[in-house]
Amino acid sequence: MTHDKTVADLVVERLVAWDVERIYGYAGDGNNPLLGALQRADVAPRFMRARHEESAAFMAVADAKYSGGVGVVNSTQGPGAVHLLNGLYDAKLDSVPVVALVAQQHTSVLGSDYQQEIDLSSVFADVAGPFMQTVLTPEQLPMVIDRAFRAALTHRTPVVVVLPHDVQNAPAPDLGDDLGQEHGVVVTAPEWTHGVVSPREDDVARAVDVLDAGERVAILAGRGMAGARQELMDLAELLDAGVTMSLLGKPYVDESHPLVGGTMGHLGTTASAR
Repeated sequence: MTHDKTVADLVVERLVAWDVERIYGYAGDGNNPLLGALQRADVAPRFMRARHEESAAFMAVADAKYSGGVGVVNSTQGPGAVHLLNGLYDAKLDSVPVVALVAQQHTSVLGSDYQQEIDLSSVFADVAGPFMQTVLTPEQLPMVIDRAFRAALTHRTPVVVVLPHDVQNAPAPDLGDDLGQEHGVVVTAPEWTHGVVSPREDDVARAVDVLDAGERVAILAGRGMAGARQELMDLAELLDAGVTMSLLGKPYVDESHPLVGGTMGHLGTTASAR
């Protein structure tokens, strides 16, 4: 470990370990240590500067939707943090994994009504339900980052990590192999995977019976068929079935296909309503 390596540098290393290619945000005094670490790192995610934190949050959501990965957004404390809410609620309601790295004032002034100090845990409590944590010590940082990414991916939702300014500038800890033997330090790794769920054969057989019995079959496609686009249209052509989509299923269906009637619901098409 070199003495000039900081927690902000460790954040960048952890983002690289999680295969983050881009981080969206807007500069402020609270997140300057992290932005400096991004600039000096030999390998780091690209910082995509938006004109406003709200825009940055929506950009991170779009990145996650179209890349299939986790969107990452960064902001300063106080007003910058509040600006993230619209984009993070979009992620929550569309079930998109997003990690927000939010700066906070120095830990020494929290509770003093200091400039731009707000209670971020209260601000993000609803939108980041599965995981919302403030990093208070350098040793805590890797575990919090890892758990944030795992929670975002497991629950398909936004999560928030709060990084006080003085913690970002603190010397990075020595993450040696013996940390697991030290009281109060948790060993962690930047990894996540999931199982493969298959339907019961009896349920598949029953579904086939229903489709065989149908005379005018219609298909409502949701976001669950994102990985089965061709299979969906093959089934539709086999059954001569009309296809409509939920709002979240819309990106995964070719609307130029003659069997596709468009999106259902309040913002849907007249064809899908018929």
